[in-house]
Amino acid sequence: MHAPTNLQLIGSEVAIVWDDGAESYVTFEKLRAGSPSAANIGETDILGNKYGGDGPKKFPGVHVVSWAIVGNYAVRFNFSDGHNTGLYSYDYLRRLAAT
Repeated sequence: MHAPTNLQLIGSEVAIVWDDGAESYVTFEKLRAGSPSAANIGETDILGNKYGGDGPKKFPGVHVVSWAIVGNYAVRFNFSDGHNTGLYSYDYLRRLAAT
């Protein structure tokens, strides 16, 4: 697992420099749409019933207000629409940036 060494807001993107020297750029809208939070993608109970995840899938005009590193494995972004519950593991964040 590679960890970010630097995160910056550049225009409408989050720029990430990884510990292996790679760089990633993710638009704010793509980052918000890809939030791995239960509110965004839903969650499934033990019986297979899905709850949540039925909100909007596009977020035009949203921007990242701030972020925080969580432990040694994830980043939590705070968005202008008030969303801040998704924890983006480093692996997930790098995969999201590559798509």
